[in-house]
Parts: sequence; structure tokens; C-alpha cells
Amino acid sequence: MTTTSETPGAAPSVQLVSDLVTRVPAFRGVYENHVFHQGGVQPHVFFWAVVQDTVRSFLGEDPAAADWRHTLAFLEEQICRGVLGIDEVIVTSFLGDLPSPQEPGHAIVHQLGPVMSARFVRIRPLG
Repeated sequence: MTTTSETPGAAPSVQLVSDLVTRVPAFRGVYENHVFHQGGVQPHVFFWAVVQDTVRSFLGEDPAAADWRHTLAFLEEQICRGVLGIDEVIVTSFLGDLPSPQEPGHAIVHQLGPVMSARFVRIRPLG
């Protein structure tokens, strides 16, 4: 289930960003800054900020950051859809950029839903 109306002609990865901002409004400022600096939506680039904010929220370092639980729940729902462009962004630019075992916030990987957890283990078997 998406939370916004489909944008005609929008790539699934761009729609993912739009739906995330709609579902987790705390990302609105990050999104607007991203679009201003990038000249449009670059999903893989945008998700670097999503990872950073999500980990900061998980660690309790930024009370204004989007609640990490909402972000993970949204991404789990999206990855369950099986849409190639969405899966590429989530796996490559979210799961792949989560903290390594020696970095603060790595424990967030134990909070991933079942599909994201399986994909995470596949791409990073050592954590």
C-alpha cells in the first residue's frame, strides 16, 4: 500500500522517496534541502540522509529526527512489494549503508523486519 497517489511516469525509486516523505513527515526538511541541492530527486543520494537520520534517532542523538521505528516499518512494507527500483534503493542505499559492527548504531540491524533482515544478511553476512 502506498501512502500517496502514484505520480504518473515517476520511477519507482522516486515514488519511494515521495511516499517516505508523506508517511514520515519528519523527512520533509531533508527532502526539500535534497531537491534544492540536487536539482531534483536522486533516491540513492537522498537515502544517505535517511540512513544518517534513522541511526541518529535509534541512538537517541536527535529528538527531532524521524522516529526510526516508523522508517523501518515503512521500508519493510515497501521491500515486501517486490518492485525492482524500490528494492535497489532499500538494499543498496539503506541496508548497505547501515553502521558496521564496530560503529555506533549497528544494533539497529537487529530491529529490521524479516524481509530486510534477510536481504541484509545476504549483502553483509558479517554484519
